[in-house]
Amino acid sequence: MSSLAKAIVCGAASLALYALLFLYADETVELARRTREGEKIWFLVPIVIAFAFSLVHGAFTGAFWDAIGLGPAHRKRGK
Repeated sequence: MSSLAKAIVCGAASLALYALLFLYADETVELARRTREGEKIWFLVPIVIAFAFSLVHGAFTGAFWDAIGLGPAHRKRGK
């Protein structure tokens, strides 16, 4: 898969995650309320959400920079 195609796919996945977070914002707030009321297992939900956003957005960012041709600088040997 070309870097441009990968950037588009990862960008669409990132956009979908933001849309899902917006659509299910009330449910996410409800889980936070349930956590405060004693159902402590729900504390994992925001951690999983943050991890998913981090992975998808990180993949998009890397593919984006590859697609436009930017990468890390290479050091000259001997210095």
